[in-house]
Amino acid sequence: MSKLVAFAAIQGAYNIVSQVEGEYKKALDTFNADTPVGFPNTAYFLPVIYSLLGLKIQKLEDMQKPLEVIRKLLPPHIKGMNHLPYLGPLLDAGMAALFSFEIREALRYLNEPDFYLHAEEIDEEAGKIWLGAADDTVFRKRGVEFVDGSAPGFAAIVGAAPDPETAKMIVEEYQKRSLYIFLAAEHNHTTVAQQLLQAGVQIGWNTRIVPFGPYISSAIFALGFANRAAMAFGGIQPGDYKRMLLYNKNRIFAFVNALGEVGTDWGAAAAGCVNWGFPTIADTDIPEVLPTGVCTYEHVVANVAHADMVQKSVEVRGLKVQVATIDIPMAFGPAYEGERVRGADLYCQMGGGKTQCTELVKMAEMNEIEDGKVVIVGPDVNELKEGGSSALGIYVQIAGREFQTDFEPIIERQIHHLVNYIQGIMHIGQRDIAWIRLSKAAVEKGFSLKHIGVVLHAKFHQDFQKIVDKVQVTLYTKKEDVDALTKRARAEYKTRDERVEKMTDESVETYYSCTLCQSFAPNHVCTVSPERTGLCGAYNWMDCKASFEINPTGPNQPIIKGDCLDPKLGQWKGVNEFVYKASRGAVTHYNFYSMVHSPMTTCGCCEAIAAMLPSCNGVMTVNRDYSGETPCGMKFTTLAGVMGGGASSPGFVGHSKYNITQGKFLVGDGGIKRMVWMPKMLKEELRERLIKRGKEIGIPDLIDRIADETVGTTEEEILPFLKEKNHPALSMEPIITG
Repeated sequence: MSKLVAFAAIQGAYNIVSQVEGEYKKALDTFNADTPVGFPNTAYFLPVIYSLLGLKIQKLEDMQKPLEVIRKLLPPHIKGMNHLPYLGPLLDAGMAALFSFEIREALRYLNEPDFYLHAEEIDEEAGKIWLGAADDTVFRKRGVEFVDGSAPGFAAIVGAAPDPETAKMIVEEYQKRSLYIFLAAEHNHTTVAQQLLQAGVQIGWNTRIVPFGPYISSAIFALGFANRAAMAFGGIQPGDYKRMLLYNKNRIFAFVNALGEVGTDWGAAAAGCVNWGFPTIADTDIPEVLPTGVCTYEHVVANVAHADMVQKSVEVRGLKVQVATIDIPMAFGPAYEGERVRGADLYCQMGGGKTQCTELVKMAEMNEIEDGKVVIVGPDVNELKEGGSSALGIYVQIAGREFQTDFEPIIERQIHHLVNYIQGIMHIGQRDIAWIRLSKAAVEKGFSLKHIGVVLHAKFHQDFQKIVDKVQVTLYTKKEDVDALTKRARAEYKTRDERVEKMTDESVETYYSCTLCQSFAPNHVCTVSPERTGLCGAYNWMDCKASFEINPTGPNQPIIKGDCLDPKLGQWKGVNEFVYKASRGAVTHYNFYSMVHSPMTTCGCCEAIAAMLPSCNGVMTVNRDYSGETPCGMKFTTLAGVMGGGASSPGFVGHSKYNITQGKFLVGDGGIKRMVWMPKMLKEELRERLIKRGKEIGIPDLIDRIADETVGTTEEEILPFLKEKNHPALSMEPIITG
C-alpha cells in the first residue's frame, strides 16, 4: 500500500477532525448545551454514530462524547522512515473523518435548518435540489429494497463529470442495473446533480437518483442510510460495530465513484468507506490500494475511463446484476418506474380523459399468431403534433401450452409497470382507463408505439416463460378501432368480474395483496377479497389467486385474514399485520367496509373515489372518466391528487366501479343506501347491476333516487331532489357520530 495514500488520508482526517471540533465549539458559544440536534424526522439519531458506537446524540452537549472517541481514533502521522504499509491506521483515520462528517452535517441542520429540502423530490424552481438525510418515512419506503433484492446496491458519486453528457451516461448505466445513485460533493464549482438537471434528467428519490448535498461531508447520508437498513431489516443492534460493518460488506452492495481531483478530505472519506467494504473507483491518477483485505476485491482503483466506470465499479464490488437487453432507443428498467412526465416535458398523451386508452390481453391458439409480431394500425407518434392527444388500444394475444384464460388479467395488469420501465414514458391506470404520457426526450430519441410492443413481447417471455410461448401485439390509434376494442374489452372485463359474483368474504380464509402501484404510491397496499375487488378494477380475488400461482414471489401475496377485529367495518388481525409490513410501517390498519373510519389506502390507479356528503347524510362517488364538478367540491383529478399517494383518508376512499354493487360496499357506513350522487355516465354503465342490487336490499327504484350532475353538483342543489325522492340516506342514523 502506498505511503502517499496513507499520508493523504490520515492528514485529511486530522484536518477534518480539527475543523469539526472548532465548529462544535462555535455552536456551544451560540446555542445552549441542551439544544436539540439531529437529523429531522428519524428515530435513528445520527445513524452512523448510533449504529457503530451505540451513542444517542439528542442534544448539543451529547456530541462531546463521540468527539472524544474520534480524537482517540486518529493514528500517529506517517513517518518518513520505516513506514509500515498496514491498513489499520488508515481505516481508523477514515472512520474518524466519517464520524466528524456526521457531526458537521448535524451542526449544519442546527445552523441552517432550511439548507436541505425535507422532501422526496427536488424543487428546481425554488433552487432547492439538496435533499439531505432521508427521514424515516422515505427510509421505510426505500430501505427494504436493499434487503429484498429489488435494489441490488447503490453507487455513491462524489464530485462532477467533465460535462453533463458524461454524467448522464454514467448515471443511466447505473439505472439500467436498478442501482440507486447517491450524489454528494462538487468539483470545479459544479456537481453531478446539477449536471444531470442540465442534461434534462429527473432527480429525486422516485427516480433513484438522490442528491444528498454539495459537500463531501454530505456523503455521510449514504452510509447512514446503509446502516439504518442493517438495523431495521438486518436485526443488527446499535453499537455492534463488527456485525454492522460485516452486514454492509456482505449485504449492501455499494461503492464510491470519485469524479475529479481527490484531495485529502476525499481521501479520508474513501479510507472510511473501506471499513464498510465499499471500494472507491476514481477517474484520476491517484495512488491505488489493490490488494484485497477488507473489501471483496480492490479497495481503491484509479484512472478508470468514464466509459468503463460503471462496468469496473460493478466488477470491483463483486456485484451480480442483470440488465434486460431490449431493442428500443430509450433506457429500460425499474429505476424509471417512478419517473413523471410533467407538462413542460410532455410531447403527447393517450387516455387520461382526453381520449380513450384501452388494454386487453387474450389467449390465442398457437397457429393464430406470430411470435414477436408488433403491428401499428393508424398513425404513429411521429405523426402527432407536439402537445396533442391520440386514442390508443393495446391488444396483446398470447399463446402457450400452459396458458389459461384465468391468466389473462394477470398478464394484462403487467402492462402498467412494464410501460413505466421505459425511460421518458409514464403509465397510470389500467383496463379501459389507462393513461400514457410521452416525453419530448423520448420522442427525440426515436420512440415509436411499436416499442411498447417490443417491451411487452420481451418481458412477457422473460417473466412468464413457463406459460408464455408466443406474444403478438397490435396497437390501434384510430378512434373507431379503439372504440371497437374498448367495447369488446368491457364485455371481457364483465365476464371476469362475474366469476366472484357468488363468493363472500366470509367464505374464504385467505385474501390477497396487490402492491403493483407502490412505485407511485409507496404506502399503498391493496387487499383484495371476494367482496372487495382491487380499486383499480383490474384484479378480483380469483385473478389474484391465479397471479400468485404464476408468480409466488410477485405483487399478489396470500394474506391469512386471521381473527376478525371488527365484523361491521371489516378489519382482521392478519390483514393489519401484513399491511403494516408491506407499507414499511406507514399504515398500521385499515377497514374494508368503511370510508368514515380508517378506510383502505388509495392509489392513483383507482377507477372511482367515494366521498362523504355530511349535509345529505350520505356519500357520493365519481369515476375517472367524469371530468365535471362534484358535490364534495372537488373533481376526480383533485381527489386523486389529494389522496392518491397511498393515504388512508377518513371521509374518502378509492374503489373499483364493480365494487359499488358488491354486497360489502361501505356496509360499515350503511352500504349502498348511503349513495346519494354519482355521474350519470356511471349510473348508466352500472344500470343493470344497480337495479339488481336495489331489489336485493328492498329498494328496487334506488337508481332513480340517486342524484347526478343533471340534478346538481353541490349538496345544496341535490338535497331537495333527495327529499322529493325520499332517499333512504336521509332517514338513516347520522353518518358522522360522536
